Amino acid sequence: MKQLTDCKGLPLPLFARGKVQACGPVDGAKPDGSVFHLKVFVKSVMPCAGQFYLLRAEKTGLLLGRPISVYAAEESADGVELSFLILIKGSGTQELCSLEKDDGIELIGPLGNTFPLPEKDDKICIAGGGIGVAPVAGFATTLAAKSYDFYASFKSGSYGLECIQPASLTITTDDGSEGVHGMISAALTADVLKNKGYTVLYACGPSPMLAYLQKICKEAGVKCWLSMENRMACGVGACLGCTITTKEGNKRCCKDGPVFDGSILNFEPPKYPPLRGEKPVTDAVDLSVDVAGVHFANPVIAASGTFGYGSEYASVFDVNRLGGICSKGLTLQARGGNTGTRLVETSSGLINSIGLENPGIAHFIQHELPSMLSLKPVTIANLSGSSLETYVEGAKLLDATEVPMIELNISCPNVKAGGMSFGMDCASAASVTRAVRAVTKKPLMVKLTPNAPDLIGIAMAVREAGADAISLVNTFQAMSIDLNTGRPVFDNVRAGFSGPAVKPIALRMVYDVVQAMNKLPENERIPVVGLGGIATWQDAVEFLLAGAVAIQVGTATFANPNAMVQIVDGLEAWMKAKGFKSIADFRGKAQDI
Repeated sequence: MKQLTDCKGLPLPLFARGKVQACGPVDGAKPDGSVFHLKVFVKSVMPCAGQFYLLRAEKTGLLLGRPISVYAAEESADGVELSFLILIKGSGTQELCSLEKDDGIELIGPLGNTFPLPEKDDKICIAGGGIGVAPVAGFATTLAAKSYDFYASFKSGSYGLECIQPASLTITTDDGSEGVHGMISAALTADVLKNKGYTVLYACGPSPMLAYLQKICKEAGVKCWLSMENRMACGVGACLGCTITTKEGNKRCCKDGPVFDGSILNFEPPKYPPLRGEKPVTDAVDLSVDVAGVHFANPVIAASGTFGYGSEYASVFDVNRLGGICSKGLTLQARGGNTGTRLVETSSGLINSIGLENPGIAHFIQHELPSMLSLKPVTIANLSGSSLETYVEGAKLLDATEVPMIELNISCPNVKAGGMSFGMDCASAASVTRAVRAVTKKPLMVKLTPNAPDLIGIAMAVREAGADAISLVNTFQAMSIDLNTGRPVFDNVRAGFSGPAVKPIALRMVYDVVQAMNKLPENERIPVVGLGGIATWQDAVEFLLAGAVAIQVGTATFANPNAMVQIVDGLEAWMKAKGFKSIADFRGKAQDI
């Protein structure tokens, strides 16, 4: 096939839909199943060595394609079979590695520049580190056999070297499982470059390795071409999201690279050291937390309105593994909730207009509370109201029970009276908090709305009014329009938006409130419980690093009933790997800037 080029002879990226030919784990990669070989057939142009594609499964929940370098390509009359080696790093690469034969895949590419060909008399050195072996191995196959030496560096095992034909192959592994024991510096130094007479080096790998190779090439007077990577969105040079700093100014990794003259690159040391405890923990870690004097076995709490009263999910998974359960939002009198449509799914989220339907506090105390208290998780009664008086009367009833904690809901966006209206300004938030505080000795956690114009001011107002803790954030105001009628879907027009899409905003708000609390004397601070879009243990860890004392999970349970248990297990495993014996060891570390 004739390659499409622009006026400078550079290949044009194309958008194409391909079909998976094969996808499976790569032999030799350690741990097993960490690297996959993906083969895709696509009616497109032939890529050049060093280029990459943005890959995105047709059936996906992800927004962006993932930049993956070409490992090999074979042209036919109908198109091109592309081969990629993919290291599983996150959800995007995990999704790509889960593809099966004949699955559809979207591609943008070929993208970026290429490895420049060596001069006739060059003595060639090629170096690849980890998954960075793929593009340089692909480049090596375009060179004459035995015309280059190849150095491959891995943490453990080796892979991606089947197609190369070097004059010499040197493998290094961090754990000594193959070849030379150590990093690439154990086999390739400035002296080696000089003694072997290398004149040009081509490399791809992690940034510390490339910084090292840049350094020894400069010492040895060897020209080097380094393939870089960075997070990308467009891949075509439009968004400027993947720029790297060089001696010639900012360069786009996707368009000006990924291959750069190594002499112009700036390798800056990491801004912060890796987050670690003293040493990996082999014994059990302490997941327990205390919130306003109430002890929780772990920091994972089922959020109000998403978990009923606990028993609803008892047959689905072991709810006793949770730290706490917040009841459905409770009002003094029974409520029938909102009319009309109550749920609309949207991208990475859910809009709900339930309207605080509940049996009333008296009914809850008689019928639902006993079963909640019989469970191991801490029971939290979520108290809402339509007026100051109903909040107070409801609090009096709950105060006479054995419920360990009250969550004062002044943030529900789905009711016309009360709810969020109390949480939108400092004075009203303080007044309802103060009134409830006066009639109950229960630990009082106030749930705040993200829709308030001064969230920190309201947090401080409820603290001064007697709140023992704060939970945030509740749902964001949103709406949906019916394309058939042209009218708003919800009878109340506006409703509450939750789910993974809100997590980054909720995280920022929790961080901001904790930061404001930390400016107070220690004895005047109150703890913050974070919620909003938490779906994985990684999300939960972020909120804890931001300073939350515990977290609540809501919408994620609808998508994955085991989400909270997986968060508990993932948190425990992460703490052991990082060397943290308790949550206090790392809580709030993101505030240390």
